This record gives sequence, structure tokens and C-alpha cells, in this order.
Amino acid sequence: MLDTGTGARMDTETFVSWREFRGSPYAASLALVCLAVWLHAADSLIVATMLPSIVAEIGGAALVGWSVSLYEIGSIVAGAASALLTMRFGLRAPMSMAAALFGFGCILSAVSPTMPLLLTGRALQGLGGGGLVAMGFVAVGLIFPRRYIARAMAAVSTLWGVSAFAGPLVGGFFVEYANWRWGFAFFACQAFALALWIVLRSDTGTTRPAADATEFPVRRLSLLCFAVVLVALGGVEVSILRTVPSVAAGLVCLTGFLWLDERAGDSRLLPRRPFDPWRPAGAALLLILAMSMATIAVTAFGPLLVTAIHGVSALTAGYIVACSSIGWSVMAVLVSGLPERFDRLMIALGMTVVTLSILGFLHAVPNGPVWLIVVFAAMEGAGFGMAWTFILRRTIALADADEVQRVSGAIPTIQRLGYALGAAYVGIVANASGLLSMETAADAAEVAHWVFVSCVPFAAIGLIAMSALVRDRDSRPQSK
Repeated sequence: MLDTGTGARMDTETFVSWREFRGSPYAASLALVCLAVWLHAADSLIVATMLPSIVAEIGGAALVGWSVSLYEIGSIVAGAASALLTMRFGLRAPMSMAAALFGFGCILSAVSPTMPLLLTGRALQGLGGGGLVAMGFVAVGLIFPRRYIARAMAAVSTLWGVSAFAGPLVGGFFVEYANWRWGFAFFACQAFALALWIVLRSDTGTTRPAADATEFPVRRLSLLCFAVVLVALGGVEVSILRTVPSVAAGLVCLTGFLWLDERAGDSRLLPRRPFDPWRPAGAALLLILAMSMATIAVTAFGPLLVTAIHGVSALTAGYIVACSSIGWSVMAVLVSGLPERFDRLMIALGMTVVTLSILGFLHAVPNGPVWLIVVFAAMEGAGFGMAWTFILRRTIALADADEVQRVSGAIPTIQRLGYALGAAYVGIVANASGLLSMETAADAAEVAHWVFVSCVPFAAIGLIAMSALVRDRDSRPQSK
């Protein structure tokens, strides 16, 4: 345990909270929410650990980036839908349906003989997992008494760090000692058990909406999904005649989504001018989008390339990816008590560290040694952990008063969009640089070189947006 002042306070609060929950009817509710968050938080790291074995058995190396893109698309849609669904149907039905979708997606992936069918399962896992985590946070606010909410959130936040450590361990165990298909089956069992548990509980209401409940933005979200899918399609078979039109069509759909959302009035998903660097919210969202695109390569392709180049086990490759999440959690705890006057410094320092980690991957993944890759993975996560809280705090403090809630909701959506678009983009680069034809470690090293080179421009865009976010501002921006 940490022996700093902050760590001691957190330990005390967690201990007291556990004693209170253990003797109250809310212990089971906390366990339910934690299981929902675990399924979503651990999924990507478990699948990243198993991907080399999956590709070796069923092929589909050209579609590796889709395993992230489709999952994130599902999460974006589910996250946007969750608030409206819980308003209309309460928690029980939507949350149990999300768990069942996740479980069915796992079963589909487990029995898949081909990569396209496995990816269909991944899309369902994204829908289910994104819905579970979003509705889990809603459940905390609805089910727990007010005095328990902060402690329940602390327990959920701790679980994210635990998932980062345990996810690769679980995935590596099934790869080394059983079969990757059993890894999906293991999570399917948990999801179906969670669905049944939610149905049988009596503390999830069925509140109906007001008559003017907001209409679900089907058209806008469809355009957003099509944008990511079209970009990803451009990387399946890389050629000028196929890739350029596909990516261009994806950008048109993304532009259409932004145009429609800007004109949606009070039902907008994003704040006004969401990527305008001259506005604090726009600078923050552009920073998050660019840095998410710049850093997804190590999750989407890191295990596959590291095992091919350096011959490490699936478990080791999974823990290299997990170091990023662990670094994020540890650093976030260490800096969480800093006052607001340090916000700009921590944002600038954190994003600089993230950029340096990308440059580090550019050298270390193709050339080694493996321990150096671990160092840069931890640096990447630590950079985000150093800056993330302060990005949120500064953005919300400077946002227009009528945009605060919309900005808060847009930040995780844009982060997931960045991961989805980034995985699709890096997939194009990987396939164009020889991912499908690599036979030796040298071939894989060449692919790794171009994969991480392709991340550098987005890191540069992120640094420009960061500079706009941290510049001096004498007053809050005006609405126009």
C-alpha cells in the first residue's frame, strides 16, 4: 500500500467503506457494479493478449485493427444509448440486456472459425461492455445512498487498475495452458451470470420517461459508425483504387456526423465547434482525439509484433500492453492531490511524456530490448495519468456554463472514437507495410517501424492542441 498522505487517506476510506458495505444491503450492489466494470475493463487487454494465437489459428491478420475498431464502435453507440434507455426503461432491462449481448458476443467469438465472425462477436462485446460500464455508473447514482457514492466510485476506480494487471494474466493463462476459445467462454459465463443476477435483483427500478424524452440520435450515430467502418475497410486490401475512396468516404461520413450534430440543438452529443482549438473544449477534445489515435498502436498491434520480433510469450506481450494501464493508474493516484494552479504544468508535462513514449516505441519495438518496450509502455500510461485529471478539470472550468455536461459526456466518446479511428488507420499502415507477408523477425520489425512512424503526426497534432488548452486565459470564453 502507498505510505504517502494521499494513499493513507485512500486506504482508510476504502477500509471503512468495506466495513460499512459488508454489514449493509449495498455490498451485493457494489459487487454487481464491479463485475459489470470488470467485464468491460479487462476485455481489451485479454483479447490483445490472445490475438497472436487467434491469428495463428484462424488467420485474418489483415483485420487485426478491426478487433479494436469494432469494439470501440459498439462502446460509443452503447454509451450514447445508455442514458436514454435507463430514462425510458429503468436499469434492470437495459443492463441485463447489455450483459447478455456481451455474453453472446463472447460465445460467437469463441466458436468462430474465421476472423470476420470473431469480429462480429467483438462488435457485440463492445455494445454490451460499453452499455454495462455506462449503466454501472448510472446505477451507482441511483442505487447507493449519497454517503456511499464516493466510496463506491473509489472501489470502481481501483478495479480498473486491477483489471489492467489481471487481464493479461487471464488471457495468457488460456493461451499457455488451454485455448484462447476458452478465454472467451470464461467471460461469457460471467456475463450470463451477471445478466441473471440483474434480473433477479429487486433494487433496479423501471422509471418511465417524461413525455418529452430526447429522441435517440440514430442517424448521427449511424454516420459515425460508417465513418470508422469505411476507414477500416480501406486497410483490408491496400491499394490506391480501394483505400483512397474508402477513407475519403469515411471522412465524408465523419463530416456529416459533425454537421448534423452541430445543428441538433439541445440533443447535441458534442459541444459547439468540438474540435476548434481556439475554444477550451475544442482544444481538449482535439487533444484527446489525436493522442488516442497516436497511442492505440501498441494495444492493437503491439502483442502481435512483439511476439513476432522478439519471440516472447503471449503472457509477456499482454503485460507489456498492461504496463500502460498500470502506469496510468499509479500516476493518477500520485498526482491527484495537486491544486488547480498546477493544471497547465501537469497537462503539458503529461502529454510531452506520452509523445516521448511514442518516439520510444519507434525505436524499441523493432530493435528491443523487451525491457525497454516495457519502460516506454509505462511512460505512455504515466503521461496520461499525469495529465488526464487536469485536462478534465481545466476543460470543465473553462467551458461555457451551458456546455459543461455535454463536454463531460463528450470526453469518453471522443476518446473511444480516437481509438476506433486510430486502429483503423494503423491497420492500413500495417497492411501496406507488409503485415500479411512477413515471414521473419526482420520483416516484422519493418512493419513495426512504419506502424509507429505513422503515429507521430497525430502526436504532433495533440501537442499543438495541448498548447492551445494550456495557454493563459483571463476569463471564461463567451458562447459565440
